[in-house]
This record gives sequence, structure tokens and C-alpha cells, in this order.
Amino acid sequence: MAVFTPVSRDELNAWLTRYDVGPLLEQNAIAAGIENTNYFVTTAQGRFVLTLFEKLQPAELPYYLGLMDHLARRGVPCPRPIPDQHGQFFNTLCGKPASLVTRLTGQSQMAPGLPHCAVFGDLVATLHRQAADYPGSLPNPRGPSWWVATAARVRPFLNAQQNAVLDEELAFQSRHRSDNLPRGAIHADLFRDNVLFDGERVGGVIDFYFAGTDAWLYDLAIVVNDWCMTSQATLDPQRVQVLVEAYNARRPVTATEQAAWPVMLRAGALRFWLSRLFDLHLPRPGEIIHPHDPTWFERILHHHIHSPSAWPL
Repeated sequence: MAVFTPVSRDELNAWLTRYDVGPLLEQNAIAAGIENTNYFVTTAQGRFVLTLFEKLQPAELPYYLGLMDHLARRGVPCPRPIPDQHGQFFNTLCGKPASLVTRLTGQSQMAPGLPHCAVFGDLVATLHRQAADYPGSLPNPRGPSWWVATAARVRPFLNAQQNAVLDEELAFQSRHRSDNLPRGAIHADLFRDNVLFDGERVGGVIDFYFAGTDAWLYDLAIVVNDWCMTSQATLDPQRVQVLVEAYNARRPVTATEQAAWPVMLRAGALRFWLSRLFDLHLPRPGEIIHPHDPTWFERILHHHIHSPSAWPL
């Protein structure tokens, strides 16, 4: 849990006067997330999520909040940003840009079965299709240039073998760029804890603040790296098959994408190994924070390097 910017009841009450949501009834810090400060907020007119952006700048927020609004209007179950009385999706709170979005129902399914994988594979493809004509554009903020910059900062915390793996993988990825793959807006963080289920129905997809413009196949690889892994950090063929089949039925994957699948799995593992190394060794001061273990994605990357997985269909 991360609360980087505490918000008092009086501060929140004053901020909420900009919105037509009624008086504040309750606020509670959310026990999740390591990037932003989040609160559940209940007012006389409904339940919402308040986010204070700790890293993102005001110039970046229209892309993320606009994407959520675009998808919500298309029927994708995701938070809908609440405009203030002037039609703005964010305002300053405690010195940070902050937004208010609808609160979705359901809870995360941390042990997804085959039915969950099938339903979610279909939803990922739906998200990609509905985002295809989103007019906003933002290069993936945690793409290849970020990998290189972050690698330089975490190297002192790695041993010689780990640094060698990192060097080899960065070189491998630089030789296999994905610029020719179908692309558009992607979520880029569709982990199990960012998806809410109501039974076997997806109640919502949350936390769009790593989104950007990139290859849709990369987004799918990030999903498979989290949803379809065994406890030994190897792929579960059944879950992969079911999830990818459902995705492909909604958005058919091209031959070029199929050939790039092993590369994308490695790219997704590299990105999260690096981000978890950074969060562990170079954390920001926070009131409460528990970074994820980076060794998990180090193991997944090793698996993809030594046991490459062909496109499952």
C-alpha cells in the first residue's frame, strides 16, 4: 500500500466543492498501488476513487483520463472520470494533480481458472479494438528508452551474472523492434490485481496510468506473463491456449504478430523486472509502501530465454 500524500477530511471536502457529487461521507486509503496515492471516497451521490498523481504531470493526464472516458463510453468496463463544474477531469489537491473516477464493482481474481482466462482474453481484445480510434497518442512511457535508462540506474544493485543477462536482453530487444506490429492505445499493466471480477464476469479494468501507444501484442504478452504462469515461473499451456484463443476470436492476430510472440513475452518480462528492481532499490519516500519482488520476473525472463514459446494457435 502506498500513501505518498496524506489528504485530510477538510482538504478533501474543500476540493470536492468543484464537483457535483454532494458532500463527503467517508474516505479510506486504498491498500494497493505503488505509483499514486489512492482513496475510496463516498459522497451523498455515490462511490468514487480519488487518485493523486505522484509522478505524472498535468500535461500527461489528458491522455490517460481521455482514454478511460473514451473506453467507458464504448462500453468497456473501466472507471469513468468525473468532470468538475467546468468540464475538467483533474484539479490540484495538496499540491498534486488529482482526479475523481467512478468506483467499479467486483474483486480481483488472483487464481484465475480457464473460464476467467477466456472471458478476460475476449475483454483485452475488445479494449484494443475500442481504443483503435482513440485520437490521443503517447509513446509508451515504459518502452525501450525507459528500459535503457532504468537499467543504468539499477546496475549497481545487481551481481555480475544478472548484469550480463540484462545486457544481453537489452541487446536482443534492440535487434527485434516491434515498430511494424499493429498498434494503438494499450493498458500496459493488465495484471490480475487490476481486473475486477463479479463471479466469472469482468466487472472492470482499473489503473490505466501506465497506458501508452504501443503494439497490442505487447499488451497481450504482459497479460499472459501474469495470468498464465505456474508457481515455477513457467507458462501453463492450457491457460495460455484459452486466453489467446478468446483474444484471437475477437481481434485476429496477424502472421507478423505471431512470429514476434516469443520476443514480446521477453519484452514484457524485462519491463517488469526492471520496474520492480527500481521500486525495490530506489523507492520514493512514502507513508506506507511494499514493493513487489523483482526476482519473480527475473525467473520469468529466464524461462522465456531458455524455453521460447511459439504462438499457441
